[in-house]
Amino acid sequence: MNRSFMGWVATAIACALWSPGALAQQPESWAYQMTNELMSPFCPGRTLADCPSPEAETLRVWIGIQAAAGRTWEDVESELLERYGNGVLAAPKAEGFGLAAYVIPIGLFLTGGGLVVFVLRRFTSDPPADQVPVAAAAAERLSDAELERIVDDELASGGSGSERA
Repeated sequence: MNRSFMGWVATAIACALWSPGALAQQPESWAYQMTNELMSPFCPGRTLADCPSPEAETLRVWIGIQAAAGRTWEDVESELLERYGNGVLAAPKAEGFGLAAYVIPIGLFLTGGGLVVFVLRRFTSDPPADQVPVAAAAAERLSDAELERIVDDELASGGSGSERA
């Protein structure tokens, strides 16, 4: 193998090791992930990593300093919750009132699914015997010769349907 190819391979390996995914495995790199998962208290509807305000930049740097100092994700998150409230969470915690955000959609999905199954079974099943039309029930009891005679009589009388045998 030539030297340029080996240099290219070494560069590719170095880039892969220093990628954000590789950094996420290091203990102090959770700060980057946290800024992508928390909502910004300064830019409504944006994550902390996406917020362009100077206050958000200051908060991102503060989180990085806390991670470098050895604090845990949970400690920093609880301090941010005390400072800014539950609005910094991208998804509510599954406890107390926040539990409704998880339970209600699941309940609605199961109820809707049950309703769909009920309606489909109702409309695709055979009707009960007492709901079969009278003419169809009578036709099942008559022989072919009797049906042919009734049809001939109807045709002869003009199809008014008033004469029955």
